[in-house]
Amino acid sequence: MKRAFTLIELMLVVIIIGVLSAMVVPRLAGRSEQARVQAAKTDINSSIPIALDLYEMDLGHYPELLDYLRIPGADAESWHGPYLKKKPMDPWGKTYIYKFPGEHNSSSYDLSSMGSDGKPDTADDVVNWSE
Repeated sequence: MKRAFTLIELMLVVIIIGVLSAMVVPRLAGRSEQARVQAAKTDINSSIPIALDLYEMDLGHYPELLDYLRIPGADAESWHGPYLKKKPMDPWGKTYIYKFPGEHNSSSYDLSSMGSDGKPDTADDVVNWSE
């Protein structure tokens, strides 16, 4: 006698898998955006500021552009970089916005990401100043 699955048994397995995935997928849906926001916060509050501070220690001032963390600017004789391996991009694929001197941090610099919508001054922006 040959043993095989019946159509009803196969349908039951498919239904069970469907019910389980319907319960799990909605819980995981928002996690990828939360991970992007956390990555941007880490870049803005840790990774890039460390490179900026190293640059400032070597040259005595912050760079005019973030690109100067990877390539030497006008005062190349004191430059001991690169301070970053690659161009800093936010998790949404856009460049970080850097201003020195800063408008919000007048004694240092402003560093921000426009977030997922790509528009400045909206609720999803990630910034290095408190609003």
